[in-house]
Amino acid sequence: MTEHPVAEGESRRAALGRTLRFLREKADKSLGQLAEETAYDKSYLYRLEKGERLSKRAVMEDLDRYHGSGDLLVRLWRDARKEVIKDKYKAFMDLEATARVMWLFQLRVPGVLQTEDYARAVLSGLSGAQTTAGNGEEVEEQVALRMGRKELLYRDPAPSVRVILDEGALRRPVPDAKVWTDQLSHLVDAAELPNVALQVLPYAAGVHDLMDSHLWLLWQRVGDPVAYVEGNGFGELIDDPDKVLSFRLSYDLVRDAALTPGESTAFIKRLLEECRS
Repeated sequence: MTEHPVAEGESRRAALGRTLRFLREKADKSLGQLAEETAYDKSYLYRLEKGERLSKRAVMEDLDRYHGSGDLLVRLWRDARKEVIKDKYKAFMDLEATARVMWLFQLRVPGVLQTEDYARAVLSGLSGAQTTAGNGEEVEEQVALRMGRKELLYRDPAPSVRVILDEGALRRPVPDAKVWTDQLSHLVDAAELPNVALQVLPYAAGVHDLMDSHLWLLWQRVGDPVAYVEGNGFGELIDDPDKVLSFRLSYDLVRDAALTPGESTAFIKRLLEECRS
């Protein structure tokens, strides 16, 4: 199906909404009829068409099937969700999306390994103690964005991913016990993916160079590696070879101090059993 080009000054989200309306009207359906036949709320569909909301990928897949539009809506959704990302993260996200090798050190469960409910709980906490109507919509958009990032683990060719989790990331549960046990279980499942190595850095390892920030090291198919460092309220993309090498050496030391992948999986399973008992 032919895409409608984005008009000058039009956001990608608005272009997606315009296409949704075009497909509905082409099918000679009212919003009410579409809601009834797809089981999505009428007001929700209206806000998607107005470009006021960003859905989850699954919604676009459902509507693509309904309209027989191939993957048109999914492709437009991918473009639209990029606009949700703050400018300072865009370059990093572009590199992450195409990286062939990724090494991460994380003080919390990274977005690519989060369940939807856990991501919602964490993002709601970042938005304030109580989720209001205003920030609730923002949280849902960020959840949709985060879930979209998980696709990179399953793309072809799949990247080689190594994640070192600080033990504190596994000792700080969200209030809902089921959400937390589901998240721990998801980490165990992720560790079994052939392209993922998951390690835990125990408290016993003591102080180290990376204990104040999250780190990503990214390699593309060609070119030099880059580093991305993120802390409380800042994020910096680093391509200076000497600085990247310094982070690489710090990462190597942390990896040497971490539990092996097998030991790490066993560690998470023990925590999971403790939470379930």
